[in-house]
Amino acid sequence: MTDVPNSPADDTALNEQLERVNRQLLQSEKMAAIGQLAAGVAHEINNPIGYVYSNLQSLDRYLVDMFRLTDAIGSASTQEELEELKQSIDYEFLRGDLEDLVAESREGIERVKTIITTLMDFTHADEEEFKLADIHWGINTTLSVINNEIKYKAEVVKDFGDLPLVSCIISQINQVILNLLANAAHSIEGFGKIIVRTRHESNYVVIDVEDTGKGISQEHINKVFDPFFTTKPIGEGTGLGLSLSFSIVEKHNGRIDVTSTPGKGTCFRIILPIGTSDTGRCS
Repeated sequence: MTDVPNSPADDTALNEQLERVNRQLLQSEKMAAIGQLAAGVAHEINNPIGYVYSNLQSLDRYLVDMFRLTDAIGSASTQEELEELKQSIDYEFLRGDLEDLVAESREGIERVKTIITTLMDFTHADEEEFKLADIHWGINTTLSVINNEIKYKAEVVKDFGDLPLVSCIISQINQVILNLLANAAHSIEGFGKIIVRTRHESNYVVIDVEDTGKGISQEHINKVFDPFFTTKPIGEGTGLGLSLSFSIVEKHNGRIDVTSTPGKGTCFRIILPIGTSDTGRCS
């Protein structure tokens, strides 16, 4: 019996179905990553919210004293009486501390705003449109999300070169960086170092995520981008992070490589074309 070849319509339908499945896997992996980071993100938000709340309590007490002073302006019989009141509420200290409390509270709210904005970028369904984006902004916001996961495991060193804007889907590139940073942190026993390095070469940008972790054995290094492959214990990894990262970089006409020395560390290198149509595929 001769097999009947698929029609172009069948191939198109199959490709669309595969693309839908790939998008669903990507979104599921994003949500899984965010879920794993949830406790750390909650701590990152809770810390500034905690001191903003404390500052509001201080401001409440200060306002009582300030209102006493302003009310006394219309009722005090002498200037000396007002001066005594100013001294009793320690007006000079109060004035200076008010400025500090407001500045610190503003900084805390900006921190929370940054975290929430970054989380929204990671959790929304991706647009499929390539836009010019700042890779360094993406790396910094990703580091902001994963900060609590990393800071107890490694010192992060940023070695940034001068990069042009890159045509990409920045939320997807952020997801790749997130996966690489999480893997780097998990590979480190004790306390180590993670280096995030960027540079501009011809029509490409290069991003390295290098760690001082336990490394990857030669037996496993050729499998790290295979779907569902993981060396982590059951329940600690889906085995999809690096596979999806590979797909994302490939979709961007780029390349992702890995080099590793067991016992010394691993370096993942992402090479992305600056444009999407005029630079071709990395080789």
